[in-house]
Amino acid sequence: MNETSSPAEARAKSSGRPTFRRPERDSVTTIQADGSRFFLHPSDVRGVFTRARRWSGWLLIALYLVLPWIPVGGYPAVLLDVAARRFHFFGLTLAIQDTWLLFFGITGLGFSLFLITALLGRVWCGWACPQTVFLDHVFRRVERWLEGDAIARRQLDASRWTSVKIVRRGAKQFAFILLSGVIAHLFLAYFVSIPRLWGMMGASPGDHWASFVFIFIFTAVLYFNFAWFREQLCIVLCPYGRLQSALIDDHSLVIGYDARRGEPRGKLHAPAAGACIDCNRCVQVCPTGIDIRQGLQIECIGCAACIDACDDVMTRVGRPRGLIRYDSLTAFAGGVTRWLRPRTLVYAALLLAGAAVAAWALSTVRPANIGVTRMTGAPYFVDARTVRNQFLVRLVNKRDVPARFIIALSGAPVPVEREGLDGAVEIGPMAEEVRPLILQVTRTDYVGSFVLTVNVTDEAGTFTLAREVEFIGPDPVLLGIQGGGHEGEK
Repeated sequence: MNETSSPAEARAKSSGRPTFRRPERDSVTTIQADGSRFFLHPSDVRGVFTRARRWSGWLLIALYLVLPWIPVGGYPAVLLDVAARRFHFFGLTLAIQDTWLLFFGITGLGFSLFLITALLGRVWCGWACPQTVFLDHVFRRVERWLEGDAIARRQLDASRWTSVKIVRRGAKQFAFILLSGVIAHLFLAYFVSIPRLWGMMGASPGDHWASFVFIFIFTAVLYFNFAWFREQLCIVLCPYGRLQSALIDDHSLVIGYDARRGEPRGKLHAPAAGACIDCNRCVQVCPTGIDIRQGLQIECIGCAACIDACDDVMTRVGRPRGLIRYDSLTAFAGGVTRWLRPRTLVYAALLLAGAAVAAWALSTVRPANIGVTRMTGAPYFVDARTVRNQFLVRLVNKRDVPARFIIALSGAPVPVEREGLDGAVEIGPMAEEVRPLILQVTRTDYVGSFVLTVNVTDEAGTFTLAREVEFIGPDPVLLGIQGGGHEGEK
């Protein structure tokens, strides 16, 4: 990289500790030949994409910060109350029995990511991934504010430990720990709500030891990630970078270098040279340390920093912008990008089909839930007069006000007597109750096992929930042979 070396950098080079590495396509820039870590210090860059990413990043951070504070329907906009087994999403309340709907959320997210990647490459990584958003728009901003630009940070790395270096590094680490703690506390607020979190913070750690341990561990993980691990999460751990090779094709929108226009590289005004003046500015600003001129690589997160850097250089030397740009590999080779192609159509069809099914599934969600299970023990009982089945009915009220429910039976081919749940059942707000339900059929009416329906209707009659149960018993012929007066368990 064409940056003037300072005395500190020269000392670092002579001592075997390089301040920068020239990227190679066959190796990861951030890992040196001996396996040790090489720390990147991306240079600052200005431009259209940088401003757009900064605004979108701040918007996403603001959304993350305010969602636990915004009340919707008496609860935070997003509250995953695991302890109470209730999940609130913008006024929609789901009980633990509704968690099957998560299937649609997870698959919808997956197909959306597949479609977006097939069309726009790794735009998620560079623009919306929490790792990129917090690292680029929070932690690296603090680092630049406290330690200076890229050259100053490299000089600080290479310099001896002085009081100035100790103060700067100490202030940065303290700020990183504080920011990690804030992010961890707000993350916990999504599970316990802001008022409960505030109460926990004012109480003894022993009163809420599980939450305290979670905050301590999560803060430590965030600090380790944003203070040291950084881009290694994207390069080493995140599977998405490896999936992109299967999701994109030559017509996907990626960040690339126009080699037809830029090669051969040469100094400004050099005869027969291409548009690229080999300033290495695109390498200096890359947050993962690659040279985009070497082609599309797994480390590229699509942040567009190299586009702004190259466009700025092209403007300064009076050449057209766009030497590095968003485009497809087909377009870089002189072809025409096709947006409608088999993989995008398949991904879009799967996404639309999933969205339609998810919309139907959400329409079936009711403000209450019912579960009917057979009591443990014998599956049925026979006495001198009846055949008896015993069930437990679990009623869940997902509203934040008390509700009354009426239970009825339907669909039985013979008269069924019941004990329990005879009148209206009142359940408190966001509460649940388990009640026994005894069903009996006289021996003279019993014709064998059959299916009936347990119906639960709210007192206002606005909705009805139904669960089918099977009434079981002995073979009717055997029951007739046994005659009356015998009670047993089958």
